[in-house]
Amino acid sequence: ASESDFSVRAANPDTGDTPAIHFGMSAVRNVGEGVVAQIVAAREEGGPFTDFYDFCDRVDPSVLNKRTIESLIKAGGFDSLGHPRQGLAEVSEAILSTTLKRRDKESEGQFDLFSTADSALDVPSFEVSGSREEIRDVEYPKSLRLAFEKEMLGLYVSEHPMLGAERALKRYVDCTLTELRDAREGEMRSVGGVVTALNRKYTRRGDLMGTFVLEDLAAALEVMVFPKTMAQYGHLLADDAIVVVKGRVDQRDDQLKVMAMEIARPELVLDGGPPVRIKVRINGLSDAKVTRLKEVLSEHPGDSPVFVHLESPEKTTVLRLGDEHLVDARNGLFAELRVLLGGDCIA
Repeated sequence: ASESDFSVRAANPDTGDTPAIHFGMSAVRNVGEGVVAQIVAAREEGGPFTDFYDFCDRVDPSVLNKRTIESLIKAGGFDSLGHPRQGLAEVSEAILSTTLKRRDKESEGQFDLFSTADSALDVPSFEVSGSREEIRDVEYPKSLRLAFEKEMLGLYVSEHPMLGAERALKRYVDCTLTELRDAREGEMRSVGGVVTALNRKYTRRGDLMGTFVLEDLAAALEVMVFPKTMAQYGHLLADDAIVVVKGRVDQRDDQLKVMAMEIARPELVLDGGPPVRIKVRINGLSDAKVTRLKEVLSEHPGDSPVFVHLESPEKTTVLRLGDEHLVDARNGLFAELRVLLGGDCIA
């Protein structure tokens, strides 16, 4: 539904769609305005494309070059036609080759039986001849899909790499990037986010150093990695990697930066662990037991949320504890809870 430039409109006004921002196709890497003009012309002449085969049959052959189509696939240009990006990328070259050969023959007047039948029935040749390549229903892993998207568009559009990771990252950091703005000059802090705009360069002495932008869902800041730190942790840095940086806060020139001292790539359980449910009788609780319960949970940090079922004769109330109480259900947690709250406390 996109035009050459960014636009705000409904994808299909006839169905009452809500207007939305459409990404300008000419802003996709390796897709020029001339190519976009041909795509838009074909769409205006024959209506919206129904699938990738219909697209290949109707656009000008000049559009069907491998580099352009690969870029549009990675950018998500064919998502709305129901094709997963990885599945389409696997067979797009074969589909393009078949289409171009057939259209070359047709332009020279070499119509075969199938293409004649196609014309008579007003059905794309792919349908009648049975020559469709199967587009597998497989998608790139999230990290790779978003990396391709960032490469082609210059930014994340469908979602952000930190979605689903922010909660899991909390246990490794002191504060968020937004909260870091309240830190004092020279203070040591640990922060986390996704690596973007990574730039490796050499000092005058020939030592390798680097800079990158650390980004979370709410803010971004520059991180400086000097040669000593780079030599020790540089292998952990890559665009779109989620890292934890321990470093010194630099507020000079009113430009917040972090001078990295240590860098880590924690293993994050993005979907969280299985929930832990604890049954507690209200009349059996005491301040001492509540205090000890907090201690036990804090001694087993992990990725599983904790739900406390407060039982009384009248009803049971379920409370979800905050993310500061995420736990690892292994390594003896249940045994300690049973000692504290009774043998039947695990729901």
